[in-house]
Amino acid sequence: MRTQVGIVGSGPAGLLLAEILRCNGIDAVIVECKSRAYVEGRIRAGVLEQGTVDLLREIGVAHRLEQEGLVHDGVDICLDGDRHHINFRELIGKTVVIYGQTEITKDLIQARLAAGGNILFDAGEVSVHNLDTDKPSINCVINGSRLRIDCDFIAGCDGFHGICRDSLPAGQIKTFGQTYPFAWLGALAESVPPSKQLIYVRSSRGFALFSMRSRTISRNYLQVGPDEDIGQWPDERIWQELAQRLGEEHSACIDAGRIVEKSITQMRSFVAQPMRHGRLFLAGDAAHIVPPTGAKGLNLAAADVRCLAGALKQYYQSGSEDVLHKYSATALNRVWKAQRFSRWMTSLLHIYPAQQDFENQIHQAELDYVLSSKAALTSFAENYVGLPYH
Repeated sequence: MRTQVGIVGSGPAGLLLAEILRCNGIDAVIVECKSRAYVEGRIRAGVLEQGTVDLLREIGVAHRLEQEGLVHDGVDICLDGDRHHINFRELIGKTVVIYGQTEITKDLIQARLAAGGNILFDAGEVSVHNLDTDKPSINCVINGSRLRIDCDFIAGCDGFHGICRDSLPAGQIKTFGQTYPFAWLGALAESVPPSKQLIYVRSSRGFALFSMRSRTISRNYLQVGPDEDIGQWPDERIWQELAQRLGEEHSACIDAGRIVEKSITQMRSFVAQPMRHGRLFLAGDAAHIVPPTGAKGLNLAAADVRCLAGALKQYYQSGSEDVLHKYSATALNRVWKAQRFSRWMTSLLHIYPAQQDFENQIHQAELDYVLSSKAALTSFAENYVGLPYH
């Protein structure tokens, strides 16, 4: 098979890239090792920055988002039972939208298939080759038959555990990372969210987050230990702990509905750079992971592929690789700023182990300052809704 851009991975990064390229007349093939049902069923993030929403509108896949997405003018922060609202619309004139990553994935897959685009699901033995040449290729097995896809370029959009980053020659990429001393217990529930805004909670019992995927589906999180056994968390205990962390004054609004999915997620930060080697470009979780506190994962993936698609468009229009050569530096500029904000917000809102009590007191003082300063609140709002694209 022959294509212009071979894309490994059909998560939001790969699907968004393929759709932007299609809108610009550039052919792409997506290779995905999982089934369509698996890809469409993955529960992930749901807070969309203004820029991500604008991008989905630009490529014509925002119809359901416009109907079902929940526009939020800000977030609430509850500090030991004292609740504060941070109004993004008043501070900087922008908002965020709640629309699940699962729904974005479904919309993008439907749009691609409706336009005759190629997605090779259930691909086995996926590998990438000849990255240092102008004839890179993707090899895989489809329905028992071996297939080689010859490409001009390859986009590695296959996530943190994908094959693309690990296919780079030793010493050609440097990684940076940090693992936090806590994890999140996530609970997806058939219940009415307790607020029209996201509620971030910092209490002596630990962090909590009340969010939603729709008007009747809530997505809530609890700070737990990194080695926590999810089997020790029956539904009743989860709801009780959420109520205790939110505080007696506000917990009456919690609707303890049926929990349909639970998970434990270790908090970590990770960056691989450069995000390009030869004709292979990394995007999304293949290149970076952020703790989800700042809601940057999906939005960083969208920013990556927007940048990469623009560089590929210029190449096919002019033959120049100048912008492609700048892709990694341009993308990483935004990535590191998002890492800074995500780490800052994570540190601010979580309770660290007892041996780090000094840090806990500093974070408490900084949060007090942020909530009392319009300048600090404006900076928070600018970062949360998304910094401008370069």
